[in-house]
Amino acid sequence: MTLPYGSWPSEITAESLTEGALGLGEIAYDGTDLFWLQARPTEGGRVSLWRRSGAPGSERDTELTPAPFNVRSRVHEYGGGAFAVARGLAVFSHFADNLLYLVSDRTGTEPRQLTGDSALRYAALRIYPDRGLIIAVREDHRDADREAVNTVIARRIGDGPDADDIVLCAGADFYASPELSSDGRLTWVEWDHPNMPWDSARLLVAELPNDLSGGLSTTTAPLESHLVAGGEGESVAVPRWLGDGSLIFVSDRTDWWNLYQYDGGRVAALHPTEAEFAPPQWSLGNQPYVVIDDDHLACSWNIGNHEHLGILTLSSGELSELELGATEFGTLAAGDGRIATQTSYLDRPGELITIEIRSGRTTIVRRSQETSIDPELISGPVEVSWDSDQGPVHGWFYPPRHGDLAGAPGELPPMITMSHGGPTSGSAPHFNPSVLYWTSRGIAVLDVNYGGSTGYGRRYRERLRGNWGIVDVADCAAGASAMADQGRADRNRLAIMGGSAGGYTTLRALTASKVFTAGMSLFGIGDITALATDTHKFESRYMDSLVGPYPEAADVYIDRSPIHHVDQLTAPILLLQGTEDKVVPPNQAETFAAAAREKGLPVALIMYEGEGHGFRRSENIINSVQARLAFLGRVFGFTPADDLPDLKIENL
Repeated sequence: MTLPYGSWPSEITAESLTEGALGLGEIAYDGTDLFWLQARPTEGGRVSLWRRSGAPGSERDTELTPAPFNVRSRVHEYGGGAFAVARGLAVFSHFADNLLYLVSDRTGTEPRQLTGDSALRYAALRIYPDRGLIIAVREDHRDADREAVNTVIARRIGDGPDADDIVLCAGADFYASPELSSDGRLTWVEWDHPNMPWDSARLLVAELPNDLSGGLSTTTAPLESHLVAGGEGESVAVPRWLGDGSLIFVSDRTDWWNLYQYDGGRVAALHPTEAEFAPPQWSLGNQPYVVIDDDHLACSWNIGNHEHLGILTLSSGELSELELGATEFGTLAAGDGRIATQTSYLDRPGELITIEIRSGRTTIVRRSQETSIDPELISGPVEVSWDSDQGPVHGWFYPPRHGDLAGAPGELPPMITMSHGGPTSGSAPHFNPSVLYWTSRGIAVLDVNYGGSTGYGRRYRERLRGNWGIVDVADCAAGASAMADQGRADRNRLAIMGGSAGGYTTLRALTASKVFTAGMSLFGIGDITALATDTHKFESRYMDSLVGPYPEAADVYIDRSPIHHVDQLTAPILLLQGTEDKVVPPNQAETFAAAAREKGLPVALIMYEGEGHGFRRSENIINSVQARLAFLGRVFGFTPADDLPDLKIENL
C-alpha cells in the first residue's frame, strides 16, 4: 500500500511518548538494598528516591521521598549526585529549596532537614556513618553580585539547619567526585575557568583531619593536598578508592578516557584501549564503573557510540564482556553480589536491571516505559559515515518503516537531521519512541555525531575547539546531503532539529547553509554573545574553547551568532522555549522569532510557562511533539493522519 510520506497513520502518538514513562536516574546499593531515582512526567517531572529490599522473589519497593519532595540538585544547573545512602541512612537534595534532608530508610520516619540556607546548593553527595559525616560539593549563591563559589564541604550527620558547613577544599573554580577512603584520605577532582572538565582537570588527594571542629577557613583550602594526575590538556574523572588504599580513576592522557590505578607511588593503566570508559562529566553523579572488590571492577565502555558492559580484573588487565543484548548502559552500582545499571535496547524500552555476578542472571527492577510497539513500526538504525575536511563523520540513519506501507510512486521521504545537545555529547543507537514517532509516519531521521562528539576519542572531540558553528554545521549539512545523494531522502524536504547546543547548530545551519529547507529549535541558542555574558557559572567560559575568549573575540561571536544573520535565513522555522530556562535565556528565542517575523519568514514560536532547560511536564512534551509534526506537514506539503492542535505559523 502506498501513502505520501509523512501522512502514514501510526499508533505511536505524542501522548504515548509520556504515558507510563519513567525517568530512571542514579542508583546505589546499601548492603542488600537497591536504591534508585525515578522521575514521572505526569508529576511535572518530580524525581523520587526508591528502595528495593527483601529476599529474591519477595522484594518490596518503597518510595522514600513522597510528594512534594523532588530529589534533584541545581549545582552546575545540571546537578547530579543528589542522594547518597549508607548503613540505613539516606541524604538527599530537595530541588524546591536546595536544602539537604536525611531519612532513615528502615524506620520510615519523615525526612529531617539538615541545612537551612536555600542559597547553598549541594551535589555529589557521600555519606559516611562510621565517621558521622556527609561530604558534598557545595555551590554558594549567597552573594548575588559575584560568581557562585564552589567548595567541597563536610557536615556532621547529627547537625541541624543552624550548623555551619566545614569547608575542606576551596580555591578552585569547580569541584567534583569527593571520595573518602577507609583510612581517612580525601580525593576529589577540580578544575578552573576557562576549562570544562573534559578539557583539563586535576585529581588530588589529602589527609582528612581526625578532628573537623573549628578553625577551618571558609575562603582557602585547609587541606594540604598532592596532585595524582591531570593538568593542562588532560581530563581526569571519577576517582574511587579500593579497600587496599589504592585509587582508581579515569584519564584521557592517551586520547581515550581509560582506567588507571594509583598505589601511592605510581600510576598504571589498567586496560589500555581505544575506548571511552567514562562519558563527559556534565553531571556530578555518574558512575561509569564501580568497585566489586579489590581485584574487580564492573565498567562500561564506549567505542564509536557502541556501548559495552563487563568485568575488569585488575591483576591481569583482562576485560570480560557481559552479553546482555543492550546498546547503552547508564550509571552503575554494585552490592550483594550484583551489579545494577540502566540499559537501552534496539527493540524495547530501557530498563533498570540487576545482574548476578556469578551466574549472569538478570532481574528487571523497572522498565522506563510499559509499552508495546508493533515490531513492524520499529526502524532499525543504520550506521553511516561521510567525509569532512578533518576525516570521517559518524551518524545513525533511521529509514521510514511501517509494515508494508511505502511512499507515493517516485517519492522520496522527508528527513529530519538531529543535532544533539552538549555539544560535548554523543548519540548511540537505541529504542527511541521519539525517533520512531517520525519514522513510523514516513519521515526519515539522521542522528549526527558531528565533530566534537564523545565516543571517538579526544582528538575527535577537539575538532570543535574554536570551531563551534562551523564544524558541527558542516558535518550536519554534509550528512543530510549525503543521504539525499544516496537516494535515502528528498533533497527538497530536509529539516534540521536540535535542543540546547543542538538548537544552536540548527539555527546556525539555517543561516549559514542552504542545505536545509526547514528547522526546529528547542531551547536553542540564537545569540552566543548573550550566552557568553548571561549564563550560569559552569558554562560561563565554555565559549572560550568553542569560539574564543570574550570580549577579545567579540567579532567572532557576532559572526557565529545566527541572530545577526537572519537576512540569510530562507527556511521556515519553529522555536520551542521554556520561560524559566536558566541555561539559555528565553529572550533569545523571542529575539530570533521577532527578527524572522520582521523579515517576513515563516516562523512559529511557542513559550512553555514554568519549563526550564528541557521540557518535563507531560502536557508540554506532547504539545511540542505535535507542534513539530504540524509544522513539518504545513511546510513540506503533507497532511498528517493525526488530529493535531492548530499551530499558528506567521508569514505562511
